[in-house]
Amino acid sequence: MKRLLALALAVCVVQPAAAASLRGMTTLHSPLVFLHDLFDDAGPNADRVLGPGPAPGDRIIVEAAQLNAIARQFNVPWRSVSSADRAVLEWPGRPLRQDEATDAIKAAITAAGGSDDIDIDTPGFVPPMVPMDAAVSVAVSQLDFDANTGHFTASLTITGDTMNAITTRISGKAEPMVTAMVSVSRLLPETILRAEDVKPARIRASRMPEQAALTVDQIEGMELRRPIAAGQPLRLSDLMRPPLVQRGAIVRMEVSVGDLRVSDQATAIDDGAEGDRIRVQNLNSHAFVYADVVGPDRVRVVPGPVAVTLPARFERRSRTP
Repeated sequence: MKRLLALALAVCVVQPAAAASLRGMTTLHSPLVFLHDLFDDAGPNADRVLGPGPAPGDRIIVEAAQLNAIARQFNVPWRSVSSADRAVLEWPGRPLRQDEATDAIKAAITAAGGSDDIDIDTPGFVPPMVPMDAAVSVAVSQLDFDANTGHFTASLTITGDTMNAITTRISGKAEPMVTAMVSVSRLLPETILRAEDVKPARIRASRMPEQAALTVDQIEGMELRRPIAAGQPLRLSDLMRPPLVQRGAIVRMEVSVGDLRVSDQATAIDDGAEGDRIRVQNLNSHAFVYADVVGPDRVRVVPGPVAVTLPARFERRSRTP
């Protein structure tokens, strides 16, 4: 009995009071690696800094031999049981968003005297990785900007509470923006446009077509000449007034001669919208005359040297005072 008790006491002496355990996977939240990132129950040195960790979005792997050396150096009660033991340290990250970079560049260009109504294009820009959970701040530390061409080169400094500052260079072009009317959906030829068919949109000046429609008033009630894709700017040349007279239609032709105002029927030789001057042929006299479109299937003969054959019957009306 005494021998068993002595053996039990000996075992208690050689066993550590609290053995540490290896952390196989650790998510970091700062650029530094602490002892407690590798071991749980690491002892009084748990908050010791071991060195820099991986960059945001990257990871490092600590193998068994290095873990044993670290444990011995800081008196951590842990020893590897296999050469396969290892610890993975990972710092989650994300790419810097495009708008975080371009907003800083816009502010710098405006501060340098440029327009604040611009769009930034940065072809080939590879965004740096920043910590996933960090609120980052982006500032332009240096800017070279050509106001004539819009080309720029800038140095960005990216900072955050839990990260080391990152400096990167970015180049691109700043283009002025203009407002134009674009189609809400695909529109077919001969569509009579309504206000709800279009909306204002910001478009780069270099992509703005010539004679683009800028207001709803220029579009509403007009007829399309060609199909328009959704989101495409409308040009004034794409529009025409809807015809009130169709070619070949029988129209009422009004003629004023002196005190007389007469009307007769004619055949339209041309299509015509309100205000258009078209050719018509009198059904009685077969004479061809020019007339202005004044309403649906109504035309008024243009006064002038062109001979007009009056119909046999006409309505006498008093002269308008």
